[in-house]
Amino acid sequence: MTRATTPGLIISAPASGSGKTTVMLGLLRCLTEDGVAVQPYKCGPDYIDPAFHRAACGRESFNLDSWAMSAGVLAAQVTRGGDMALAEGSMGLFDGVPLPGETGNGANADIAALTGWPVVVVLDASGQSQTAAALAHGMATFRADVPVAGVILNRVASPRHERYLRHGMAQAGITVFGCLPRRGDLTIPERHLGLVQAVEHPDLETAVTRYAAFLRDHVDLPALRAAAASHYQPAAPVLPRPPGQRIALARDAAFSFAYAHLIDGWRAQGAEVLPFSPLADEAPAPDADICWLPGGYPELHAGTIAGAGRFLAGLRQFARTRPVHGECGGYMVLGAALIDRDGARHEMAGLLGLVSSYATRRMHLGYRLATLAAPIPGHGAGTRMRGHEFHYSTVVSQPDPPLAAIIDAEGNAVPEGGSHRGPVSGTFLHIIAEAT
Repeated sequence: MTRATTPGLIISAPASGSGKTTVMLGLLRCLTEDGVAVQPYKCGPDYIDPAFHRAACGRESFNLDSWAMSAGVLAAQVTRGGDMALAEGSMGLFDGVPLPGETGNGANADIAALTGWPVVVVLDASGQSQTAAALAHGMATFRADVPVAGVILNRVASPRHERYLRHGMAQAGITVFGCLPRRGDLTIPERHLGLVQAVEHPDLETAVTRYAAFLRDHVDLPALRAAAASHYQPAAPVLPRPPGQRIALARDAAFSFAYAHLIDGWRAQGAEVLPFSPLADEAPAPDADICWLPGGYPELHAGTIAGAGRFLAGLRQFARTRPVHGECGGYMVLGAALIDRDGARHEMAGLLGLVSSYATRRMHLGYRLATLAAPIPGHGAGTRMRGHEFHYSTVVSQPDPPLAAIIDAEGNAVPEGGSHRGPVSGTFLHIIAEAT
C-alpha cells in the first residue's frame, strides 16, 4: 500500500454538543460534491460516527487514538491517501485521560500535534459575544504544538450577534471561517451510547444533503480547503494481527461496533472476512477458522436473537471445535441470558455463564488496558491489549474464570475481566490495538 502524507483539518470544539458532527457531515458532502477525495477520520474510541462519515462521502472512516494506538498503528491509518483528510474530534479539543498511553492521552490535540493538521474549532456562541473570542484565543494558545486555523461559530442568534462575534474574533486575531445561524431542525437522533446508528436513521441522505446546503450558505469552503496542511513524518506502519485466516464476523444492526482499522488490517494481511447476520438467523460460515462477535445493540434485539434458532445452533456447533470471541454486546450474546430493560429474560447461546441485565442500568465508560489470562483468537495469554468500555449493562452472574486483568486509564483495577470457557471467550472490552 502506498503511504503518503495528506493535508488535512481536524474539526474539534471546546466541548461535546457544540455541533461538530453536523459540521463534519456537511463538509464531507460539500467537499465530495466539489470533486475532492476527502478521507474521513474520527478521533478517539467511537464506532458510531464513522458510519455517518461513510454515508456522507462514500469513503470508509478510520479511528485515530493517541492513547490506544502506537506511532506505527497511527501511521497505518493517517496515510490512507485522498486529496484531503478531515478528522472529527470527540469531546473537547484537549480532553483526555490523566495517564498517557501509546502516543498521548487520547485528546484530539495529540492527533493535531502529530499530523500537523490544523484545528477548526466549532464554537457554540449561544449566550455570548466577544467572550467567545477569549475562549477561541485560549484554545489557539494553550499548546504551542497544536495549530488552530480558526473557528466556525455555531448557533448565532442574529446578524447583530454575528457582528459582535466577528469583531471580537478580529481583535483576538482568530480567523472566522463561517457563522451558522441557530437552527433547531438540524439534529441527529440519539440513544444511550450516542447517536442512533447510521443504518437506523429514518432519512440520512436527506439530512446530510440539508447539512451540506446549510454549510454552503454560511461557510467559506475555499478558505477551509486552503487551510488544510500537514507536517506528518509517518513511522513504519503496523497492521493488526488477524485472529484467523478465515474470520466469521457477525455484522448487522445488533453487531455493528467493529473498528474499520481492524477489519481493513486483517484483510490487508491476507485474511478473509466472512460476514453473517444473526438477526437474519444466519450461522457463522462452517469453514471459518474463528468466529468474532463485535459489540452493538443486542439489548434492542434480544427477543429476535433468542429466537434465531439457526444462528444459535450454528454458533454452538462452531464452538465445539473452533475459537469464538465476543466483545461487549457479542459477549452478552455468548452468555446464558440477557435481561432487557423491562426485566424480561432472553436465553442466549449459553457458551459462557454470563447473565447480563439492562433492567438496572449503570454506565461503564473509559479506556482499558487488559492483560490476557487466557488466549483469544490471534493473541496468547499474557498479551496486553488497549481498548475501551462503553455500555450500560450490569453483570448478574459470571461463573467462568476471568479472561483478563484490566485496569483503567488512571491505573485502577476494573472488577469486570470478562470470562472464558474452552475455546470461547468474551469481555466488555472493545479492542483497539495491542499494547507495545
